[in-house]
Amino acid sequence: FIIATFIIALFNGCVIFSSSQVLDTKDIQVFKVTVNGQDAQFAFGEKHSFKGTSLKITFPFELRRGQEAIVEISFESSPKSSALQWFTPEQTSGKKHPFLFSQCQAIHCRAIFPCQDTPAVKLTYYAEISVPKELVALMSANRDGEVPDPEDSSRKIYRFSQNVPIPCYLVALVVGALESRKIGPRTLVWAEKELVDKSAFEFSEAEAMLKTAEDLAGPYVWGQYDLLVLPPSFPYGGMENPCLTFVTPTLLAGDRSLSNVIAHEISHSWTGNLVTNKTWEHFWLNEGHTVYLERRIGGRLFGEQFRHFQALGGWRELQNT
Repeated sequence: FIIATFIIALFNGCVIFSSSQVLDTKDIQVFKVTVNGQDAQFAFGEKHSFKGTSLKITFPFELRRGQEAIVEISFESSPKSSALQWFTPEQTSGKKHPFLFSQCQAIHCRAIFPCQDTPAVKLTYYAEISVPKELVALMSANRDGEVPDPEDSSRKIYRFSQNVPIPCYLVALVVGALESRKIGPRTLVWAEKELVDKSAFEFSEAEAMLKTAEDLAGPYVWGQYDLLVLPPSFPYGGMENPCLTFVTPTLLAGDRSLSNVIAHEISHSWTGNLVTNKTWEHFWLNEGHTVYLERRIGGRLFGEQFRHFQALGGWRELQNT
């Protein structure tokens, strides 16, 4: 395995019901649970084909109103986790090292760690990822540096913190032989070295799009806005993971002609990531407002005719669907 350590330290958004807590899991083994340092009983519910299994934690004490409970879970995810895609070295561009990326939207975060896997609940998190020292780990969070792994000199630990509350589907992780190029005051583009320079050229308009989005929607609160170019098997054009947008290499047209996808993912920093649909039944609230903001960015940068052209294309596509 690439990962040795994965710690979710802050479940600020979790809703706790009196003396117990119910979390979502899928293909996860749980070894031990403590609440405020005391051993707690836990039990899995009935397994569902795609939702997974509920995990009920019974507290060793009655939780009083206003009392803080720190729940620590020792667990292990499955190599077959529906949230994680693992590559052999032969499946990467460099052919030398393995590669891992996650995709948690819509309800796959529960296949990485126990959580309340609904967009109605938001959390902050802190994570430490231990990887072989020739690899790089990135997450949907701000980077807090790297240190040697004290338990293994061949590895290093990357630290991350996400201090803006997010729904679980925006927790993201990638590990691979990655390089970066700076393309703006708050933007790096990450990719395997075979694609990183081409990616830097393709997405060089990111800062202009960010500034335009701020003019339209208010300050960008996430700090860093990085882009990660994934292997071709990534199943979406882009995924708006905070601080680290995932994009497909099929956007690398060589002439920046597909950059509207980046405007779309940037827009999600406000519509979706900050203000989120409460249930997946109303996913259109995330995507509809994001498409609107994406087109407004395009109109500011490339002219109102460009925005109208995109809108006409979208209307035609909706009619065909």
